[in-house]
Amino acid sequence: MRQLICLAEFLDLTLEDVGKCIELVYTPVRKDGIKGRPRSRISDSIAPADPVGLELAMPDCCEDMEVVPNKRYFGGKEGAGEYIWYRTKEKLHESAFLGISNSHKDVLVCSRTLKYSPSLVDVGAYLALYWLPTREDGKSGKPLVTISNSPVSPALPIVSGVCVKKLSSGTYAGEGKYFGGYEGSSLFRWYRETNDGTSILINGANSRTYEVTDSDYNCRLLFGYTPVRSDSVVGELRLSEPTDIILPELPRVEMLALTGKAIEGDVLTAIEVIPESETQQIVWSKYKNNVRFQWFLSSVTGDRNSFEPLPSQHSCSYKVRLEDIGRHIRCECIVTDVFGRLSEPAYVETAAVLPGMPKIDKLEIEGRGFHTNLYAVRGVYTGGKEGKSRIQWLRSMVGSPDLISIPGEVGRMYEANVDDVGYRLVAIYTPVREDGVEGQPVSASTEPIAVEPDILKEVKQKLELGSVKFEAFCDKDCSLKKASGEGTLERRILEVNRKRVKVVKPASKTSFPTTEIRGSYAPPFHVELFRNDQHRLRIVVDSETEVDLLVHSRHLRDVVVLVIRGLAQRFNSTSLNTLLKIET
Repeated sequence: MRQLICLAEFLDLTLEDVGKCIELVYTPVRKDGIKGRPRSRISDSIAPADPVGLELAMPDCCEDMEVVPNKRYFGGKEGAGEYIWYRTKEKLHESAFLGISNSHKDVLVCSRTLKYSPSLVDVGAYLALYWLPTREDGKSGKPLVTISNSPVSPALPIVSGVCVKKLSSGTYAGEGKYFGGYEGSSLFRWYRETNDGTSILINGANSRTYEVTDSDYNCRLLFGYTPVRSDSVVGELRLSEPTDIILPELPRVEMLALTGKAIEGDVLTAIEVIPESETQQIVWSKYKNNVRFQWFLSSVTGDRNSFEPLPSQHSCSYKVRLEDIGRHIRCECIVTDVFGRLSEPAYVETAAVLPGMPKIDKLEIEGRGFHTNLYAVRGVYTGGKEGKSRIQWLRSMVGSPDLISIPGEVGRMYEANVDDVGYRLVAIYTPVREDGVEGQPVSASTEPIAVEPDILKEVKQKLELGSVKFEAFCDKDCSLKKASGEGTLERRILEVNRKRVKVVKPASKTSFPTTEIRGSYAPPFHVELFRNDQHRLRIVVDSETEVDLLVHSRHLRDVVVLVIRGLAQRFNSTSLNTLLKIET
């Protein structure tokens, strides 16, 4: 394809002509305009000129701003020329970079591309660019060198990525990425943001790290970073995002310990062990609000995997109960701080609860205090399931440590009688567990037993008279088990005075009165009662002389006995131990 290029006599070849042929067509023209036959000549293929760098210049350089050199090339189509950027502290002559070694101590290679973005290490240094112009077929021309007119200038100081990192529970660090030359004495500030969003500068907080104070709790922290270049140029303040709400460490329980034993009746007390670290010691002393306890009981005997809470058991102590035997007890401890947070729960568990030693507490004797009353022993038993506990009733004389056993009286109830007058009633309770284990005996006593007021009045009247007669009956069969009835008993008159006692069989139609027993109050005289028969009494004068009498009522029996003993005591003629002898 032919293309007209020019109509001139001369032609300047350009880059577009390289690799092509030029055809010259000459058409002769006479002066009068008559044209002759054209003649043409075709050249060989146009060859490119030798590669030459016509111009190489460098603009002012600034940190992080891409430098694009101004250059002009001639000599065919330009290929991939060689570019070398150098950094030098001193401004050298351009010729110094021709043939320079890569390891020159004062000149360092920065890049081998056409364009170059200076970095921080280039700030304050000169940049030089070496260019070896190269044609596309690889032929090179003479190298050119250009050097910056002034050192690379630093960028304006800026900071990015400002944030706060938590180093520990009470220490925070501010961070940010500085850019813009070499950093000088940048400014750091810490701010406290309150709940209403107000930011307050914290005086004295001007370093990268910050130790939390009490004033920071329930607030947020912000870190302020003002970049300052080494030449004192100041950039713009940048603030971090607010932290989460600042709170102290949660109070922790290092360990939960129990005092006491897992035995029925014992008191378990939970004691929280505080960690020894200084931080935790401060947290507990300043910010602990409350320590809450909850006691649990295993659901099934011997099972440690399932526990149920014990209602209303929220104190640090728990008294082990009868129904806990065989089960496991667990205590949970949770600490709350003044900010309303809850600590992780701490637990402690016991082994299976054992029954306690049999024990009786609050033992007392209930009764009105007269010799005609019924007395009952009351107490609180602990120590497993109660078995066949033993009770013994005794008498105690006021002022004497001696105890006088009351044979056969081993029940929880005791019916007093005239033998108890003037004595304290004593009940000894020996607790016995169902497996036969015995506990320590415990005793309780009454005040001295008094005579029933109506009987006392009657006795006093008869004692003042000094001589009294009572109607009684005598069972000649002397059978204590024989039921009394009409026709089985004989009437008797019991005569009592200050000197002696006499039993008289009254006269009948066929006989005169006869004295069956007569005796003084001298020992071994005494009067006995029968606990299985409240109408019967026995008067013993000596080992060979005694009589059993029956009266109409217990009331009369008590009057008779008290009158006789009252008269006998005046002579001090009988020992009390003999006087209080009981026959069953």
